[in-house]
Amino acid sequence: MSGYKVINSLLTLAALVCIASTAIHAAELRSSKARSEFKRTNTCPSTSKTSGACPGYIVDHIQALKHGGADDPSNMQWQTVEAAKAKDKWE
Repeated sequence: MSGYKVINSLLTLAALVCIASTAIHAAELRSSKARSEFKRTNTCPSTSKTSGACPGYIVDHIQALKHGGADDPSNMQWQTVEAAKAKDKWE
């Protein structure tokens, strides 16, 4: 294997490790308690209920955790699945 291919492989591996590490870190920051509290105090836009599934919506962090946002109900909102996909592209 040439030196270029070895370096390219190592850079690819480093990038994958970084991405996986970031995803694990973000998952560790998320609190199921905070999400449950948000759902109890904010009715689902599609069902008007405070428990159970909320078809077409997700609980979104207004300021992303990776950008310093708090994992607190005050930093959460209902967001349509479509809007969430669009936000994920630029966030």
